[in-house]
Amino acid sequence: MLKRKIDLVLMQWKNREKKKALLIKGARQVGKSTSIQIFGKANYKSFIELNFEKNPVYKEIFAESLDADSIIINMSALGLGPFIENETLIFFDEIQSCPRARTAIKFLVQDERFDYIESGSLLGINNNDVSSYPVGFEEQYYMHPLDFEEFLWAKNVNAEVINLLNEHFINQKPIPTAIHKAMMRHFREYIIVGGMPSVVNTFIKTSNISEVLREQKNILNSFRDDVKKYSGKDKLKVQEVFDSIPEQLNKKNKRYFLSMLSKEPKMRTYEDSIMWLIDASIAIPSFNIASIELPLSLNEKRNLFKIYMFDTGLLTSMSFEGIQFEVLNGDIEINEGSIIENALASTFFKKGIKLRYYDRKKPTNMELDFVLQIGNKIRIIESKSGIDFYKHPSLARIIEEKDIADTIVFCINNIKNENSILYLPYYLSFLI
Repeated sequence: MLKRKIDLVLMQWKNREKKKALLIKGARQVGKSTSIQIFGKANYKSFIELNFEKNPVYKEIFAESLDADSIIINMSALGLGPFIENETLIFFDEIQSCPRARTAIKFLVQDERFDYIESGSLLGINNNDVSSYPVGFEEQYYMHPLDFEEFLWAKNVNAEVINLLNEHFINQKPIPTAIHKAMMRHFREYIIVGGMPSVVNTFIKTSNISEVLREQKNILNSFRDDVKKYSGKDKLKVQEVFDSIPEQLNKKNKRYFLSMLSKEPKMRTYEDSIMWLIDASIAIPSFNIASIELPLSLNEKRNLFKIYMFDTGLLTSMSFEGIQFEVLNGDIEINEGSIIENALASTFFKKGIKLRYYDRKKPTNMELDFVLQIGNKIRIIESKSGIDFYKHPSLARIIEEKDIADTIVFCINNIKNENSILYLPYYLSFLI
């Protein structure tokens, strides 16, 4: 059983006196249902689960009246229960398949007898019509694949080691060599395994990369099936965009060019397909900014962007055949550093940080991988995959031009602060 950060979120939600329903959203197979099931069975006297895809008959519960009494009676008639006041959690899984159940949440929460959690794929939640959303009666939480810290938990790295990493990060002190080497090895594993729970479990149980690849291929095929199911008339374009992500990232500047997809490279031709993948949390966008000034949102150029894959393990599986063993052995310069850059993008995205980058041609060329706004501060981050990580002319120029305190280079090196630049090993990115 994998320890997940959502476990604490669920417990905090349960302990609130006046709680709303909790809607847990996310891409498919990130572990939503498993975490809720474990939590519900461990913390309630009665745990009732309605999976609307597995058992379509449950939709009939919401076919007529949506008042709480009618719904509870209908559930009881189908053999669900027992219903113990203040000690029952009712879980609506695959909620996207029953929009009326989402509408009913308002009346169920007002009833106050039982607790409610909803869960579903962003593909369906964002594409199915709900007649009336339960505004004011529902809070939402986005669940992602395992981040690197959760991966370390799965590898049985204890809390003392993680606390040490955090302490050295805060104090900008080099990490002991043995721990640094061990963390770099764990991070290389994380790059090729990724954070999908079934893949992580396969890796932990077997240590067999071939089995890892097989499980990743299964997940990718299920995503392609979802494209066919949910994307309607645009499914061919969505599939084309999805399959082109690795190729786009392989380019030197990694900007997304529609001309690589079509001889008619107009944004309107593909924008719906791109947004579909972004809404499903499969693709992560990073928008170009015209100026490094707060707030960054006012400086975005929405027609220029990069797209990253939400899980780096799936990215390597779908595109870079045969590199898994090279990465494990320390070669991470493959494909212009696109793997490392994707891993960093995914890490920041999981922390709720919006991704932006900077790219200008005049008066001098300057390319910055990530320009992040965290609170009221700007943090500029460069990703370096090779041994020449001290070479970053764009970063040096931006330090001369602007008074920006937070400039970071993620690299293979240990922690070091030099010339107003903080050098950090890749694996510390989860602490940003």
